[in-house]
Amino acid sequence: MNTRTHTSSRANPWVLLLLTLLLLAAMATSCLFGAVDFQWDEIWHSQIFWQLRLPRVIMSALVGAVLSVCGAAYQSIFRNPLTDPYVLGVSSGASLGAAVAILLGLEAFLWGVGGFALAAALLTVLLIYKIASIGNRMHTTTLLLTGVCLTLLISALISFLMVLNQEKMDTIIFWTMGSFGSASWTDIAILTPVTVAGIGTVLWYCRDLNLLLAGSEAARSMGVEVEKVKRILLVATTLMVAFAVSSCGVIGFVGLIVPHAVRLVAGPDNRGVVPYSMLCGALFVLVCDTLARYLLRPSELPVGSLTSMVGAPLFIYLLYKNKKNY
Repeated sequence: MNTRTHTSSRANPWVLLLLTLLLLAAMATSCLFGAVDFQWDEIWHSQIFWQLRLPRVIMSALVGAVLSVCGAAYQSIFRNPLTDPYVLGVSSGASLGAAVAILLGLEAFLWGVGGFALAAALLTVLLIYKIASIGNRMHTTTLLLTGVCLTLLISALISFLMVLNQEKMDTIIFWTMGSFGSASWTDIAILTPVTVAGIGTVLWYCRDLNLLLAGSEAARSMGVEVEKVKRILLVATTLMVAFAVSSCGVIGFVGLIVPHAVRLVAGPDNRGVVPYSMLCGALFVLVCDTLARYLLRPSELPVGSLTSMVGAPLFIYLLYKNKKNY
């Protein structure tokens, strides 16, 4: 039985169109706000707009889409609505790589802090996969527990490094809380193909994700190659998250709150959840980043702190309102 689908047939095209228009409108509006305000007729001649503002707007939308889609995929793979993209240790590994690069003064070496963050994130996830795999089978429960334990260990290591090097503590903390302040066209050129390939892979396996919600045995009985599908999806989503985190730091709660909220509104079918989450996540992070650089201008808030301040209370509210469903 062929359980895959090429399209998200359960997603309402009118809703997708509306969300796309809202996202484009938000991106256009966001370009006007920041430490320096623009009028529409001034934008086209401004280097600040072309080299700083526009790359930042595009990057925030890309990262929001990545985190939300990966959150939707993880919640189906692990059959747990409280799973987020950082559960496999991607963010902690990236944070450790970034901290080491900052402490050793390697910001200008090769790909700088982002390069070290990406390498450390991928190595961390490879270690977790190795621990959780037995032969050709990947145990998702062991994968989750290993990710959580390794995340706690790495967080302790980062805290230890910051105590030993307090003069660089602020830089490390700001990076680990997320920021799009250094977004560039190069970052976009690197992240975009990874994002397109990764989200395309998740969309391709949306129906398989639906069947996985019923359990591995039930999915296998309906023709799903369970271990293969899990491995492909985990690799695709992990690569997306690793590249996203390496470009902007850790941005919390997006991959948890957005797909969870979408499911409450649109239902559990991933053929609708994934595309809706992609657009809603991009819109959510874009709005948060716009507020982060506007509220305290000319200074700015780390966008990760703002997404957490908005996401955590909203998530608690959703849990309280729907607690009978859990």
